[in-house]
Amino acid sequence: MTSLTINGVSIDVEADSDTPLLYVLTDELLLQGPRFGCGLAQCGSCSVLVDGIETRACVTPIATLKDKSITTLEGITAYYAAKSGLASIPQSTPVQDALVAEQALQCGYCYNGMIIKATELLLNNPDPSDAEIRSAMNGHLCRCGTYPKIISAIKKASLMIRVAQQGEDDTITEGLA
Repeated sequence: MTSLTINGVSIDVEADSDTPLLYVLTDELLLQGPRFGCGLAQCGSCSVLVDGIETRACVTPIATLKDKSITTLEGITAYYAAKSGLASIPQSTPVQDALVAEQALQCGYCYNGMIIKATELLLNNPDPSDAEIRSAMNGHLCRCGTYPKIISAIKKASLMIRVAQQGEDDTITEGLA
């Protein structure tokens, strides 16, 4: 038996220590955020945050996760709220809101990985350049090819986060319309 901390909750799982985290999350815990995409850590569909760092769950054995905090898509709003100092947990994060507003995701298969990685990026760098966004998102595959909209959505989420951090400022909020 292995004890894991997933979305702030300590959970004992019955799986071999070399079992990839993705299989524990989807098969044993029935979480639907992380998805099996390639099984080779190349597409990003299985991404989770481990101690705040994007990690590919399809190739990460649970034995390596002792004393680490795992955040899945199901826990991303609570994670975002805690890292942003919010008093309550929002329904969605700025990244999720912006992806929807920009209609950046078509089939939704890449949604999990895009949100996980973009959240990691924006919490560490709330005002990334286009090059920094592209570099961070490199290795996250969108089968529908909506990359320009995804980049636009991350820029919009960046602006939303900065507005929230700095308070209402007309020079910043103009870009939200």
